[in-house]
This record gives sequence, structure tokens and C-alpha cells, in this order.
Amino acid sequence: MVYTLRRSRIYVPGNNPRMLSTCDLFGADAVTLDIEDAVAPEQKLSARWLIAEALRDQPFGNSEVTVRINALSTPWGHRDLEAVIPTGRVEVIYLPKAESARDVQELDRVLTDLEEEHGLESGQTKIIPLVESARGILFAHDIATASHRIVALSFGGEDYTRDVGGEKTDTEEELAWPRSALVAAAKAAGVQALDTVYSNVDDLDGLYRQAVKMRQLGFDGKAAVHPNQVEVIHRAFSPSPEEIDYALQVMQAIEEAEAGGSGVIALGRKMIDKPVVARAERTLMIAALSGLIARDKLPERIREVL
Repeated sequence: MVYTLRRSRIYVPGNNPRMLSTCDLFGADAVTLDIEDAVAPEQKLSARWLIAEALRDQPFGNSEVTVRINALSTPWGHRDLEAVIPTGRVEVIYLPKAESARDVQELDRVLTDLEEEHGLESGQTKIIPLVESARGILFAHDIATASHRIVALSFGGEDYTRDVGGEKTDTEEELAWPRSALVAAAKAAGVQALDTVYSNVDDLDGLYRQAVKMRQLGFDGKAAVHPNQVEVIHRAFSPSPEEIDYALQVMQAIEEAEAGGSGVIALGRKMIDKPVVARAERTLMIAALSGLIARDKLPERIREVL
């Protein structure tokens, strides 16, 4: 399997020229050029224009280039796509307020038309639905399987809390169930799960603790609202030396079993099953993509897909 690092992504408001011009320096795995929540209605036209210009001329370093459009049901969504897709630079569209497979399929159709119209490769623009409501959580698996373009589901904790009439607390226990439900839906569909933002930009220790918990829950990454959060998120979502060493041992046990013609894989006295193998492969891919292990130290089967 091919793995794309999405440990961190940072929101960059489209109406903030300073952040737009420097976002290649943030070091995030992905930048999300935002025309939706971060931009007031009266500024959406100028934000759309600024983002389109940035997409034409600006470097983004090694960051995946993503855009959060307005919902297609708003007066702005279709125009957002018409402005940014022709540049050919957008790798992922974030679809806000996704609540059904139909929402995703409508976006898929528009992307297909725009890619054909502008001579782009069919299907090159991927989709990450933002699941931000009770309805979205309940239909998360339908959303995740609605299009071949989908590479992840992303959780919107602030909007979800408002939608259910809840209250956001410091512990965020009220978000435990929707987070678990989103992870289960994403992984059942074979795509990544991305967590919501940590809004207290001054509490980096709290961000790290929460990000570690989200990784333990099954999330692949977390959104950021400030450049200072990026490195903290990377640390939380990167494997430790011990995890890398164990993954290498698992892969060595597989190679030894295959060389001996054995269908039974064991590490010490412990049997190695498919989920353990998949976790080991994923750990080594993340480690290699994060620069934590040299590629020539990887098993051949991992090197082949990187």
C-alpha cells in the first residue's frame, strides 16, 4: 500500500496575504487554503482570487496543496472550484459540512467536468469530506465510500458540538464517541482519519497530549491553526524508536518465515497476524517518509511502494 503523510495540515485563511505567501515555510504535511469558515462572506471573492493567484505562482515546499471550499449548496462553492481547479495545483479539495454520499458525488461530478474542461488528468483531484454534524457522523461510512477520489475523512469538532447542542470542555470527553465513529468508518472504507483542531494555540503541552491520544485512537493526523502547532503534531504522530525497531523485527520474521516456506509467522513466542503486519508496514512507511529511518534500512517490500 502507498501511504501519504497527513500528520499535520495547517489552515491558511485565503484573505490573509501574509500567511499565503509564507505557508511553504510552515513545514506542515499539508496546507489547507481556506475560503470557508475563516473568511467572512464579504471577503470570499477577494480570498478566492488571492488563493487562485497563489496557486499559479507560489511554491508550497513539500506540503500537499489542499483547498477548503464553501459547500456547494452556498452561493460560493461552485465558483470556488471554477477558480482553483484550472490552476492544476490543487491536490485535495476539503468538502465542508458533508452529510451524505450525495454531497460527495455532486463534488465528484463537478471535479470531473472541470478536469476534462481544463485538460487535467481525470481523477487527479482527491476529496476529503469534513464531517461536522450528527448526521454526518451517522452516515460517515456512506460518505467515505461515495467516491474513488476520497483519501480521508476529517472531523470538525467545533461544528459538531454546536450541531448537537453540546458544550465544548477542556477534556473533550463529549467528542469521544463521534471521533471513534469517524475512525471506524474511515478505516472500514480503507481511508485515513484526520482529527479536528486544538484551538488553544498557547497550550502546546495540551496539544501534544491530545494528539497522542488521537493517534492511539486510530487517527492519522490532526489539523493546526498556528505554525507553532505543526512540530508538536509531528512528534505526536511519528513512531518512536521502539516502535520502529519492533516493526523491523516483525518484517524480519515475515522474511524468515517466507524463506523457510512456513505459513506461520512468529516473533519469539507470539504469533504475528495480519493486523500486526499491517501496523508494522504502516509504521515503517511513516518513519521513512518522516526521515526517521533511511530507506535502505527498510525491507524490500516497503521500499517498493514508497
